[in-house]
Amino acid sequence: MTITWRRLAEPDFPLLSRWLAEPHVARWWNHETSIEAVTRDFLPAARGEEPSEDLLAFLDGSPFAFVQRCRLRDFPEYVTELAAVMDVPEGGMTIDYLIGDRGLTGRGLGPALIRAVVAETWERYPDATAIIVPVPAANRASWRALEKAGLRKVAEGELEPDNPIDDRSHYVYRIDRPAS
Repeated sequence: MTITWRRLAEPDFPLLSRWLAEPHVARWWNHETSIEAVTRDFLPAARGEEPSEDLLAFLDGSPFAFVQRCRLRDFPEYVTELAAVMDVPEGGMTIDYLIGDRGLTGRGLGPALIRAVVAETWERYPDATAIIVPVPAANRASWRALEKAGLRKVAEGELEPDNPIDDRSHYVYRIDRPAS
């Protein structure tokens, strides 16, 4: 099993739109799924006009997942929100992720994807000190994937949910850069 990725590009938007419409994704991402909405929200990062990265992940050459990654310092309002529940480290980054095809969930691919992105983050961002991932407490599959990938729960608290049907209860997971 080989996981690779590249920056999301505009021709990928129909695929991302389909994935965002999948019930197992829509429940947690709560994103408009029209091509117009996907274009509006993902084109700036695809063009490199935003400091975040949107990555299309491939399993043995076939697209299977989507990852967002960014430096926390590039989004000060997010740092302020996180700081209410934990000390946010200088050099911290965050990721978000989804597996597009429901048939690929529950097979260990989530933890494998997270481990791969974490390893590549240390390589690509030498100044990254930690990866911080808040997840709704109700999203057991997501926080279990983080645990299986080696992240540890470091905080619990109230954060703004992506889906307004969720309460504000979140767990915050963290992994630190390994010592050299």
